[in-house]
Amino acid sequence: MTTLGDRIARLEALVARQAAVIAEKDAEIERLKLRVLELERRLGERGGGEAPGPAGGGSGARREPSGRKPGGQPGHKGHRRNLLPPERVTRTVDCFPDACRGCGKSLRHTPDASPHLHQVIDIPPVAPDVTEFRQHRVTCACGVTTCGALPAGAPTGMLGPRLLALVAILTASCHVSRRKVQALLRDVLNVDISLGALSESEAVVANAVAAPVEEARQHAIAASVKHADGTTWYRKHLFRALWVLATKAVTVFGLFDSATADALQAWMGAHGTLVSDRGSQLRFWDIAQRQLCWAHLIRKFAWYAEQPGEAGELGLALLTYAQHLLHEWHRVRDKHLSRATFVKKARVLRGTIELLLRAGTRLPTIGGSCAHILEHREALWHFVTHDGVEPTNNHAEQELRGFVLWRKSSLGSQSARGDRFAANLKSVVHTCRKQKRHVFSYLVEALQAAFSHRSAPSLLPAR
Repeated sequence: MTTLGDRIARLEALVARQAAVIAEKDAEIERLKLRVLELERRLGERGGGEAPGPAGGGSGARREPSGRKPGGQPGHKGHRRNLLPPERVTRTVDCFPDACRGCGKSLRHTPDASPHLHQVIDIPPVAPDVTEFRQHRVTCACGVTTCGALPAGAPTGMLGPRLLALVAILTASCHVSRRKVQALLRDVLNVDISLGALSESEAVVANAVAAPVEEARQHAIAASVKHADGTTWYRKHLFRALWVLATKAVTVFGLFDSATADALQAWMGAHGTLVSDRGSQLRFWDIAQRQLCWAHLIRKFAWYAEQPGEAGELGLALLTYAQHLLHEWHRVRDKHLSRATFVKKARVLRGTIELLLRAGTRLPTIGGSCAHILEHREALWHFVTHDGVEPTNNHAEQELRGFVLWRKSSLGSQSARGDRFAANLKSVVHTCRKQKRHVFSYLVEALQAAFSHRSAPSLLPAR
């Protein structure tokens, strides 16, 4: 039976632990106050004032003119154009002075060991390179006529690999509409292509890169850490699901009629650590191998803080502790704090945050949301002890952003073939850029391989 003395001892120990936590937070608050004062001082030195009001003539205070000229200010670190290396210079022109700028005496054309270099970049006159294959028909003595076949590697359509690659980049990377691509090819290259031929070219490019994209997807499935996120896509103005699976090395996209848990599991597997939001579609993933996005949680806590009464106070506390948690993780990432110290701090923060969430389950406005977060508590703290796991899903969201902009400008696709082109080409573009590979060169190589019935170059990083 617990004695009164035992209970008092436990309560005193609890009070001591809480006092230590409060003291630590007080010290952190003082440090942040000093930081804010320093930032305000710097802002004042730069002549910053209050932010201007909203566009359209809001009531916000107008910033007073600083009196300085527009452009770079004294002390600003300039950005200069880097000269291209000698192997990329097409031609050189030597420029010698004819007369001395002092006395006017004629000067000999003596080469300078280190002349001043001025490079001018232009493009050569652009004209289509047309290859005409003459397929002769020859009639045998037996009366049968045979037509000459195209040579190995010759495209069966009217567009060659470089033009196909250009069309694909303009459409999938630059988000240029097909009609504008058609006009650009006519105005710049003097090439007339019908909209139907452009649409058919997309199928050619999508097929050429299909195998490397699938290989990249398998690579992402096998990765120890990956990020996933989803949004909407349209086909003929009907909703479809667009998902991204991204690692440090590759990014692949998938389009689905409906992103059910079964469809996503078949596409992305269930291996390794998954960084994502709390989407119910991902319930098939082992909760112990998931990392929920703290950026989403912070936005949710900010909404709590806007509620009246006790819910708002609790939300403000959750928001403060969550932001402090990410601040400490950034210090670990930037090598300003050891992982061991961070683990100790996170242990204290975890107890506080989960205690606040349990308190929030009793409040009507935020109770359900707090309970749902607590159901995923195992997936909140994976990043604390595992290197390579980030606390936010910003990586996947950034990878999706370009696709979302394309959706807004194009209103999606019109067919399954268009879906395939969009997913495959975006996968190629994002993966090549992530690996600092030249997208156009890769597409040309892939198309040349397809026309020659060879395997396309891999999208996996070189070992």
